[in-house]
Amino acid sequence: MMNKELLKFVICYLALVISLHAEAQQTHEQYIRPVNYLLYLPDGYLQDTLKKWPLLLFLHGSGERGDDLEKVKTHGPPKLIAQGKKFPFIVVSPQATPQEKGWSTADLYALLQNCKQKYRVDPDRIYLTGLSMGGFGTWSLGIEHPEEFAAIVPICGGGDTTDIWKLRNTPVWCFHGAKDKNVPLAFSQKMISALQAYNPSAKLTIYPEAEHDSWTSTYNNESLYEWLLMQKKFEYAQSTTINSKIFKKYSGTYVGLDKDTVVLQVKENMLLALHQNKTFTLLPASETVFFIDKHEPVDIRFATGAAGKVTGFIVYENKRITYRKIQ
Repeated sequence: MMNKELLKFVICYLALVISLHAEAQQTHEQYIRPVNYLLYLPDGYLQDTLKKWPLLLFLHGSGERGDDLEKVKTHGPPKLIAQGKKFPFIVVSPQATPQEKGWSTADLYALLQNCKQKYRVDPDRIYLTGLSMGGFGTWSLGIEHPEEFAAIVPICGGGDTTDIWKLRNTPVWCFHGAKDKNVPLAFSQKMISALQAYNPSAKLTIYPEAEHDSWTSTYNNESLYEWLLMQKKFEYAQSTTINSKIFKKYSGTYVGLDKDTVVLQVKENMLLALHQNKTFTLLPASETVFFIDKHEPVDIRFATGAAGKVTGFIVYENKRITYRKIQ
């Protein structure tokens, strides 16, 4: 028979093995709370079961928070739909809880993914808009997930400009009242001014006499919806007019702040990047902007000095990484 000391040892050992095995089997999970929303399906949606439709995600202001979805019909597209207006979009209008001081981008992103699975959504034509608190939410969600939206329309909002470069390829039309005392016009001006350094086509419409309510005129303007429908999710397009000789001035060795090194070479009229034992073909979108995959929001933008000499490039991906040309 096994003595008591040996038995104790075996039991402890087995308990340790079991606990270690249990810990190794843990997985990362996330709980996203349910979000209530109003849903509008355009005429023809139920009849044509193959067609995919554009989707408009609308974010209300702080006054419409609560547990009564009817409050969401106070302003914007939900109000117009309740009055009988027909839109050529699927319109999703979520409601924030009374406790929320602002929109949760995690909840909105989860809601959007659910809607893409549940409804026949054209993934290349998803639009985002919101007013006041929803204007702030539009900026935040648009910056955090630019890959989702074909265009965004923030109204009397604002936000953090730190990562606004992520909207460099996203059409943006912003609206604000000049006499707004709740959210000063300067909030939108700051956002658009910062964005135009990367996206010159971003625009701001100012209503000279409007106070905080700059949304009624905006959402009653048919040209807004016509403009939205013209926008599709950005894809890089390879330029065919770039002289391949220009690639030679970009060839050389570049180093990042963390000593990461990239070597650019010209081979068979192509610009190749050698990085960490991998080779990538850089495709020209213009003389200074290159990309690797038209479906991925990653691009390389070259910089030149006063004499036209190449000084380095910036990789725009999830973050900006600067490389300096050393030879």
